[in-house]
Amino acid sequence: MATTLDKLLVQTPDVCGGRIRIDGTRLTVHRLAVLYKQGQSPEEIATTYPQLTLGQIYAALTYYHANRDQIEAELAADDAEYDRLKQQSERAG
Repeated sequence: MATTLDKLLVQTPDVCGGRIRIDGTRLTVHRLAVLYKQGQSPEEIATTYPQLTLGQIYAALTYYHANRDQIEAELAADDAEYDRLKQQSERAG
């Protein structure tokens, strides 16, 4: 029986901040996109996360590429929030 892409990825409001993730895991498309952008191939990601199939990884990366602008904006917002909190922590001592 064939698996469709929409069966590999899910989005649940109360899991992982509502971000789309691989079904049955807490690994978000955002996390895999970051690894991919750092230069990891899908096969290397599969080594890092052996519980994932290559099909799941490719589905996540397909979603990333199809929604790149949105995901890049969300990743940039995450980075900005991290920087803000880091500066706040450094000022607090």
